[in-house]
Parts: sequence; structure tokens; C-alpha cells
Amino acid sequence: MKLLLIGGGGHCRSLIDVIEAEGKFEIGGILDTRERIGEKVLGYDIIGSNDDLERLFGTFTHALIAFGQIKSPDGRIAMFERLSTIGYMTPTIISPRAYVSKHARIGEGTVILHDALINANATIGNNCIINTKALIEHDCTINDHCHISTGAVLNGGSIVKMGSFFGSNAVCKEAITIEERSFIKAGSVAK
Repeated sequence: MKLLLIGGGGHCRSLIDVIEAEGKFEIGGILDTRERIGEKVLGYDIIGSNDDLERLFGTFTHALIAFGQIKSPDGRIAMFERLSTIGYMTPTIISPRAYVSKHARIGEGTVILHDALINANATIGNNCIINTKALIEHDCTINDHCHISTGAVLNGGSIVKMGSFFGSNAVCKEAITIEERSFIKAGSVAK
């Protein structure tokens, strides 16, 4: 099945590696800015811009947001809603090198990158990024549109509310709540 990727930057390159390793989808093309049409990202063509989403629907039924989230979730939220409105399905992508408990729940359009660990009874919402080597412990809840960055550790029973960014190597104490649209700096301790 062919998959359309939205965004052709660094996060896209990481996702290509995971999508190829998972083997469930064939990457059919990438959308980026008009100026980049005709370029390649790791061998895959940039075939259009976001203006082409409606035109390409039907040729593609599955699309995935392939740009990241650091300062604000707004771009990813808007694109997720737009894809849904058009009718695209946004698959969940899980690296075969990640561990996801059979007792965890993972939402639509969420990507789980290499060596991430998602333990029992964790719930991850829609359109989230669980980046390389992140650890989501038992009973955690990650709400929609969050980015849990590389090497981050969320201890048991913690809640990360909608639209939050949890930085690289940041750690949170068990059973705390990270408020909506929070920005947790890399290397910090949330308690």
C-alpha cells in the first residue's frame, strides 16, 4: 500500500528509515514546498506541495505527517485535521526495533521510532511522536499531538496533556501531570 509523506526534512528522513524497516507501506511520494518539487529525500521524490493534498486523494488513501514538533504543535494539529477532513487514513507506524506492550494503546497517526519502549497499560493518543530511545513507563497517558523526544523518560502513571513537547533526555517523576502545551526542556527533571 502506498503512503504519502507530508514534509521532507530531518524528521521525514527518520520516518523513512522506520517505514522501510516496518515494511507495511511503500512510500509513494513526499510533499514539501513548491521550490523543492523534483528533489529527492533518501531516494524518494518530492511530488508536490501541501496545495496538492486534495488532488492526490484517491491516488493515495494513506498519508503521514513527516515534519516534527518542537516549539508549537499547531502545524501538526492543523495538518492532522486537514488530512482527516479530506479523508486520508493516517496509519500508526512502529519501528520493529521498538518494544510496545500488547497491553498498551497507540492512537492513529502516531509514530514510534527505533528503540523506544512503551510499557504495559500506557496509552498514547493520536498524531504523537515517540522518538528514538524514549521510555514510556506503565500506566502513562500521552494525549494527542505530543512529541516525546529522544531518550526522554516518563515514569509510571504520568500524564502528558495535549500538544506538549517533552525534550531529549528529560525525565519526569512518577504519577505527575504535564499540563497542556507544555514545553519541557532537554535534560530537565519534571516533578
